[in-house]
Amino acid sequence: MSCVPVVDDSGEACANCGKQGSDTVKLRNCAACRLVKYCGVDCQRAHRKLHKKACKQRAAELEDEKLYSQGLERPEGDFCQICTLPIPLLIEKHSIFMACCMKRICHGCDLAAMKRGMSDCAFCRTSLPDGYADTLAMLQARVAKKDPVAINALGLDYCYGTHGLQKDASKAFELWMEAAELGSIDALFNLGKSYRLGEGVGKNIAKAAKFYTKAAMQGHVGGRHDLGVHDFEEGNYDRAVRHVLISAKMGHKDSPEMIKRMFMGGLATKEQYTEALKGYQDAVDEMKSPQRDEAMRLGY
Repeated sequence: MSCVPVVDDSGEACANCGKQGSDTVKLRNCAACRLVKYCGVDCQRAHRKLHKKACKQRAAELEDEKLYSQGLERPEGDFCQICTLPIPLLIEKHSIFMACCMKRICHGCDLAAMKRGMSDCAFCRTSLPDGYADTLAMLQARVAKKDPVAINALGLDYCYGTHGLQKDASKAFELWMEAAELGSIDALFNLGKSYRLGEGVGKNIAKAAKFYTKAAMQGHVGGRHDLGVHDFEEGNYDRAVRHVLISAKMGHKDSPEMIKRMFMGGLATKEQYTEALKGYQDAVDEMKSPQRDEAMRLGY
């Protein structure tokens, strides 16, 4: 085929040879940027050199559009399974994790269940485990069934040496890789943290950012905040502010403070700082309940 580059702004012709689309000539978008169309692979290859720069720029813009428009709401696992309200951050400090059913119950609902005389799981009514051995057995039973939540939780046990296990960062990393492949958002964040700190795997900031990005785009608040920290450290201040604004509006307590420091340093605007404060307060208000307030007063 002989392909001669042409200029055509209609968008309905091959960007290389100018052939018009028809019933017999099917034009296909450039998959990376979707700016232009081609009548075939030969034309796409012939046009690549002319199109490469614009294609790369637009592809990056499309990725940013996805990055900043997805993951703006917290995932299902961040909500109490009883009252259905989002759990305050850090989640592990404001809820209990049930090894029997892999559900999280906020302290308010757990306290309410206890006041009603319930001594079993407030969600599935399974008898609570009797010590570390029983808890670990419940967890491993779910791991055997390839439950990503359970696999991620077992990784945390190896990471911190809880439930009678010895600390093993490499084993934790291995489990998180498996959990991430099965769909665990928390595991994606934990993998990013592992690469950032070099725990259980060689330190690799670029890979850490990739895992933080995957977690953030699925609503992980910590992943979004840490992605902002990463961009700040890389000198990408505009990107950092955009990320941290999102995490502030999702309830990450460190995000408004980070934007405040950036504002004081001339790296963020007063409007952005105000937006972060308001967004954070709105998120905090959404997580409040009388039962949770009572649990906090009792030092639960």
